[in-house]
Amino acid sequence: MMLSMENRHFRDLQVWQRSMALARDIYRLTETFPRSELFGLTSQIRRAAVSVPSNIAEGRGRLTHKSFVVFLSQARGSLYEPDTQIELARDLGFTPGNQADTIIAVAGEISRMLHGLMAKMRQEE
Repeated sequence: MMLSMENRHFRDLQVWQRSMALARDIYRLTETFPRSELFGLTSQIRRAAVSVPSNIAEGRGRLTHKSFVVFLSQARGSLYEPDTQIELARDLGFTPGNQADTIIAVAGEISRMLHGLMAKMRQEE
C-alpha cells in the first residue's frame, strides 16, 4: 500500500520528535565524558543516537508501508546501541546513574513507540 502524500512528513511523528530529543540529550550528556573518549565511546553513542531519527525520517520518505517498516526496524536496532553504551558509560563512571537511567527509560519508551508504529504499518500493508 502506498503512503498518502499528505501524511508523509516525518516531523509530525511523535516517535521522530522523541528520538530527536533523545539525541540532543545524549549529545549534552556526552559533553561531560572524558576527553580520551572523544573518538571512542562519545563518538559511537552520538552516531547511534543520530541514526534513530535519521532512519525514521528516511523511512517516512519511502513510498510504501513495507519500506517504512524496514527503516523503523533499523531505527529500533540503532536505538539499542546508545542504550547499551550509556549503560557502559555509567558502569565506567562517565555519567551519573540517574542521568543514565533517565536516558535508558526514554530509549525504552521510544522502542515501544517504534514497535507500535511498525505493527500499525504492517496491518495497513
